[in-house]
Amino acid sequence: MAKSDQLLTVLWLLRSRGRLTAEQLAEHLETSVRTVYRYIDALCASGVPVEAESGHGGGYRLPKSFRSFSASTS
Repeated sequence: MAKSDQLLTVLWLLRSRGRLTAEQLAEHLETSVRTVYRYIDALCASGVPVEAESGHGGGYRLPKSFRSFSASTS
């Protein structure tokens, strides 16, 4: 799968499922956790406001304002 497809998949997963860990994303994408980190960096560099929460129960998520804005413009 092309990198752009993977980035869109990460964005879709975060938008639809809420908080996900890098491990969960890697499992779904069938890739390494390190690659997920690169995808998250690429999304952030392109202006997507991905929020990261560290520690137990942490993960990546999109702010509610971004998720609701995306849903209303589709």
